[in-house]
Amino acid sequence: MVTATVLEAELLALAGSVPDPELPVLTLAELGVVRAVRLRSAGTAEVDLTPTYTGCPAIEAMSADIERLLHAHGVAEVTVRTVLAPAWSTDDITDEGRRKLREFGIAPPRVHRGPGPVPVTLGATRTLTTPPEPVHCPHCGSAETELLSRFSSTACKALRRCLACREPFDHFKEL
Repeated sequence: MVTATVLEAELLALAGSVPDPELPVLTLAELGVVRAVRLRSAGTAEVDLTPTYTGCPAIEAMSADIERLLHAHGVAEVTVRTVLAPAWSTDDITDEGRRKLREFGIAPPRVHRGPGPVPVTLGATRTLTTPPEPVHCPHCGSAETELLSRFSSTACKALRRCLACREPFDHFKEL
């Protein structure tokens, strides 16, 4: 593992402070998609960015926002590389990011516990591994929720409803 310089760490923090274009309540650092910043020469930086999934439409906006911010902080040449390995996982979302999602009314993804495959849902009820933890309502905290649609406003979210308070909400799906 390569140790970042102080300037690289500062640039990583700057790049990570960019809001996610689809979930502006989260920064790219809280989402866990900014992986590294390397200085190539004076005034030249390379940023590694991992999309939440291959083909993510927000990757271009994220890259442009990172470039714009680093240019504004004196970096003359910025290259944002899309890095697919290791793949992003919802476990990469920070605790702060999960808290912000909940406060924003989105149920955060459940944390994948331990080694092995991520549970895969087949139909509405059967899974290949042990059943996942329930999805808690971000409004009232109830675990009594139901799936309304596997897709919501973005591909990474599902639409659910709380059976206790009856409020609909988005759930950031686990990957």
